[in-house]
Amino acid sequence: MTDADGDWERRLKDLWATIDEHDEKGFLARMDALVAELPAGSAVGLFERAGAFDSTGQPDLAVPLYQAALDAGVGGERRRQAIIQMASSLRNLGEAREAVALLTAELQGETDAYSGAVRAFLALALVDAGREREAVAVALTALAEYLPRYNRSLARYAKQLITDY
Repeated sequence: MTDADGDWERRLKDLWATIDEHDEKGFLARMDALVAELPAGSAVGLFERAGAFDSTGQPDLAVPLYQAALDAGVGGERRRQAIIQMASSLRNLGEAREAVALLTAELQGETDAYSGAVRAFLALALVDAGREREAVAVALTALAEYLPRYNRSLARYAKQLITDY
């Protein structure tokens, strides 16, 4: 990362940290100005604009931008965040089944710091899809990773919720 990249990322981080200090239009204008510094069609820019729309209550505008960011090859943590955030937006738009499919596929990939978030948002989408027992099982499986004891027991009970039903 160059110094210029680091400065841009720092300014982006500062903008996100002050989101509550701006009205919707002001925040979106500041994000647009920051993204305008990137090359046209930048995957990072698309992702950040999507997040800005999402965070200002406009998931209908966020979803196509998340998809565009993914199509443009957004990578690293932003790719994982794009999947989670797009699925959350889809769920908020009443498309819980699409969210479930997206997050279920994401669970098949790498395990990282976002795996718990994938499971948490999958649990929410499963509830909206009418699959409450499976949602509880997913949530308990995610929780089991963070317990100081009873990890195996809780994971086994979570699996039984869906296999014994």
